[in-house]
Order: sequence, then C-alpha cells, then structure tokens
Amino acid sequence: MYCKSTEIPKPCIIMGAGFGGTQDTPSMVAIATAFAQAGVHAFTFDYRNLGESEGEIRQLVSVSGQQEDFLQAIRYIKKHPAVDETRLGLWGSSLGGGHVISVAAQTKDISAVIAQIPFNGFPKKSGRSLWQTFRLLYVIRKDWIRGKKGLSPRYIPAVGHEGELAVMAGGEAAKTIAGMQSKTWRNEVAPRGIWEMIKYKPSSTANQIEASVLICYGEYDKETQGPQTAELIKSLPKAEVKSYPVTHFEFYEPGIRERIISDQIEFLQRNFP
Repeated sequence: MYCKSTEIPKPCIIMGAGFGGTQDTPSMVAIATAFAQAGVHAFTFDYRNLGESEGEIRQLVSVSGQQEDFLQAIRYIKKHPAVDETRLGLWGSSLGGGHVISVAAQTKDISAVIAQIPFNGFPKKSGRSLWQTFRLLYVIRKDWIRGKKGLSPRYIPAVGHEGELAVMAGGEAAKTIAGMQSKTWRNEVAPRGIWEMIKYKPSSTANQIEASVLICYGEYDKETQGPQTAELIKSLPKAEVKSYPVTHFEFYEPGIRERIISDQIEFLQRNFP
C-alpha cells in the first residue's frame, strides 16, 4: 500500500490495472505515489493469473474473476488500521476502468470512483481490416475450445504493431510496450479470456451506483471509443466528465499523466472530506 505515515486513519483508493496490466508498471506506481503524496492511501494489487498473484492459467484475463479480485481487495482494506473504511474509492484504467463501474454497482462501501479511459464493450470500428478481425476471432474461438478440452493456451501479444495478430495493435505499439516494462508485466495473454469480454458492458449495471463517479476519457482514443464512453456516461446517476486531447495509450505517458492525476486528486479531495 502506498501511504504517508500517520496515526489517523485516512481515505484509501483501491487501484486496478488495464487489460493484462500489473501493479508494478511505471504508470501505476506513479499514480499510486501521487495519491499517497496528496494524503490518500493507494492500494494496488495484481489480478489473479497475472503478475505476482497466484492462479492458473497464467496470463488469463477473467472479467468475472477480476471483479471478484476488486471485491476481495475492498474487504481486505476495510480492516486495515490505517484506513478510514467510510472513505473508500476505486480507480481503474481501460478494462480496469470498466471493472470499477461494475464493482461499484455491487457494493455500498465505495464513495468515489475514477474510471479512466473505461472499457464499455469493444468498439464497432477497431481500425482492423475485416480479415484481421475474423483472424482474431478465429484465434479466440480456437483457444476457448482448447480451454474446454483442458489444453494449454496458444498465447498472443496483448499489444502489437499495425497488422500484427494482437489484442490491441497499432502505430503506438512500440511506445506502449516500452512504457509497460516492469519486473512482472508480460506482453502476452491467453486469447480464450477475450471471449468473456465480448459480452461485457459495464454500462448495463451503472445505474445502480450510489458513489460519485469521475470519467476521464481521451478524445482520440481508438480502444475505448466515444460512442461506448457516451453510453456509459449516460447510464450513470452521478458523473463528472473530464476529456483530454490524447489517445488511449498517451494517458500513461509522463507529462500528460500528471495533468490527469491532478484532476483526479482534486475529485478525490472533494469526495473524501
């Protein structure tokens, strides 16, 4: 947990990474550190099957499993003596940004939610050709069948270059991969896990959230695009919205990241009196 030494219980924000991400990537460390310096404890964790967490199959992204990981983190942190359990928040980015919406709809323990470039279903226009889309769906389906047979995954990259068979592919790939480098992050995932994501729409339960929500989105984001984000915002009872003239992966870059963190800290300070 990232925190300043204190004898008085402080508010805490529980943080979850994006698709295939781990808690020790540079952006996660930087954001958690900034929250702690602002007087808000930050609790990071690795989802099951990823990073330092246990679980087989490795590098398998499970939507339902990761939501349960968030709920377990809430149960754990509520009992921590340094934490004020009446002032708990959730922070998530990309797929994690979708999770914090879904999880906040399941619990009344949360008073503030930050959903950064949140996933709310796959975009209809992904930038892939029809052939590339069919190729990816074929690999996902084939690996899902392997899972049903108890066979090991045929891994594919999480992030790849333009035209490469990867979950997210584009011109920013090299820069993105460089920014994700850490001790535990691996640029590979079991494609069978994407099958569950195809049906995943956090906006479907967002109207049940009682906490205040901040949505931070990129105006040039090709991964979590405008129509899906607009649908999510419309479904929320209480939402503040911040937009930035950047792409999806630029959210994690130093310089741009600092401005976004500043807005998020200001939101937390207003909602953690």
